[in-house]
Amino acid sequence: MLLTVIAFVVALGVLIAVHEYGHYRVAVACGVKVERFSVGFGKALLRWEPKRQHPGQKTEFVIGAFPFGGYVKMLDEREGPVAPEERHRAFNTQPLRSRAAIVAAGPIANLLLAVVLYTAVNWIGVQEPVATLARPVAGSIAESAGLKGGEHITRAGFDGDLTPVQSFEDLRWRMTRGALDGRDLTIEVAGEGGRPARELVLPLSRMEARDADPQMFRKIGVLAPLTRPEIGEVMKGSAAESAGLLKGDVVRAIGATAIIDGQQLREAIRASVDNGQPRTQAWQIERGGRPLTIDVKPEVREEGGAKVGRVGAYVGAPAEMVTVRQGVIDGIWRGVVRTWEVSALTVRMMGKMVIGEASIKNLSGPLTIADYAGKSASLGLTQYLVFLALISVSLGVLNLMPLPVLDGGHLMYYLWEGLTGKSVSDAWMERLQRGGVALLLVMMSVALFNDVTRLFG
Repeated sequence: MLLTVIAFVVALGVLIAVHEYGHYRVAVACGVKVERFSVGFGKALLRWEPKRQHPGQKTEFVIGAFPFGGYVKMLDEREGPVAPEERHRAFNTQPLRSRAAIVAAGPIANLLLAVVLYTAVNWIGVQEPVATLARPVAGSIAESAGLKGGEHITRAGFDGDLTPVQSFEDLRWRMTRGALDGRDLTIEVAGEGGRPARELVLPLSRMEARDADPQMFRKIGVLAPLTRPEIGEVMKGSAAESAGLLKGDVVRAIGATAIIDGQQLREAIRASVDNGQPRTQAWQIERGGRPLTIDVKPEVREEGGAKVGRVGAYVGAPAEMVTVRQGVIDGIWRGVVRTWEVSALTVRMMGKMVIGEASIKNLSGPLTIADYAGKSASLGLTQYLVFLALISVSLGVLNLMPLPVLDGGHLMYYLWEGLTGKSVSDAWMERLQRGGVALLLVMMSVALFNDVTRLFG
């Protein structure tokens, strides 16, 4: 819990500070006087004025008690009287291009931060599962395409443009893009025993996926990398303990079905329910090199409206891992590409939610962000950096949305001014601001509801 809180607060602080610094730095470069730079709202926990500041600046830096936002307060005639000798330093007296640059600088700073973070991860390297597939879900797209389990995927891509697959997580990302974009994914399977590599097409365009959730991957059929079908920790009082299963047991068959990997074993356990009642099955296991047969009766749990089997043990040994690391130039380029891909996918998902082609369940709020902050921090530095990069992209894209209360809304005002030569009237500005606030509150309420449902439902 403490790690989650610390990781969440650090993430908010970094992302907000970078966003506001973008506004601040471009404002200073444009000759606008910045009166206050604040990270957080409410009572000031810390405030200071650096002795060395840019010429003409006397900015007060503040850290507020509530870290859910920040602001850069600039000299502006609309917010109070401005001395005649400083009028040229007021925000509202700047040319259109300068005002637009200052407003756009915040979201752009978040996108640049994402590039830096992804680049750092590429340089540091991250341990990820090898792209060798477990047995696909029965009746899934992967099974229909000809995958049986145990295949090593070397390349994948869209429209015939195949590029190397570095890990299982890399493959999952491409599947996510294909499913949400409605595009078929071509994969190259490495040949075995001197046989040539072969290509298969996963027809993801048929899915009409609305949510990036576990059910989407169940439909695709690729849930996990290949793992040894081994029993891990066994919980006390569980069905596994009652049956006599021990940590280290390797499952070779359930009934007449041979088991080749951990994912297949998990699916077999899930399916061991008939009409809501558990089905006792004979498990053929290997313990210390000796074959044994044990009758296992699972527990029945409800999951997603369906009754599934559970044995109360960790199923599947850790997957084979590979270190994914890039060189200096390639790391930077891949950082740019990943930021662009995540940004484009975020924009498309937002557009689909607006027109009803994607579920609003994809909206996440502070509770989900905090949960993922803690989980990613517990996995190590690189996973936490990837989390920060993803949230930084989301923050940048969200702020570019044409809502009046966001940076994108102000950019729309400037676009109108550039096309007509007239600024938006105060009356219209007030109406638009009210509408923007109302819409933003609705979005926040939906996101918070999704959080509560996802975490506590």
